[in-house]
Amino acid sequence: MKIIIIGASGVIGRQVTAALEKEHEVIRVGSKSGDILADIGMPDSIRRMYEQAGNFDALICASGNAHFGPLKEMTDKEFRIGIESKLMGQVNLVLMGQHYINHKGSFTLTSGILSEQPILLGANPATTNGAIESFVRSAAVELENGVRINAVSPNVVEDSPQYFPYFPGQIPVTMKQVVYGYLRSVLGAGTGQVIKVY
Repeated sequence: MKIIIIGASGVIGRQVTAALEKEHEVIRVGSKSGDILADIGMPDSIRRMYEQAGNFDALICASGNAHFGPLKEMTDKEFRIGIESKLMGQVNLVLMGQHYINHKGSFTLTSGILSEQPILLGANPATTNGAIESFVRSAAVELENGVRINAVSPNVVEDSPQYFPYFPGQIPVTMKQVVYGYLRSVLGAGTGQVIKVY
């Protein structure tokens, strides 16, 4: 398969890429490095990415920014960081990508545990995660030509200790568990699913 991986140089993206590149053609996409450079927060950048990549069989997005901060101090500008990057970036990947994806292809987006288990300072990522999951369930009903769509929803991963203080009492998941969530989405048969890695 020809697989586009957005965020291929990130903590999760690197491991997912390593798991898939042995048997598939992987196109690495990042904002600073990769086979193609793209910023998913900018629709024109997504459009150029698809024009460069051409038709594909699967897309994985392991990227997207959100804002962590106290609700009482949060501004519209800060809240829009998650809306425009993690949420609309991934939504636009599907809206535009549906015109490039091959029959029976798949989209795999990324949400996260905060959609169900909120934390202090996490209103923005919690909101974007919940919206992504709702979008996946709804888009699965309408995507044509056998195209599937799922979201992987991981807990904080062992490889990101800098985030542990934000998740008190949560048991970090292994990177292997997270990678298998993405493989299940891409190589499996399910659609409209939120694959929880908690």
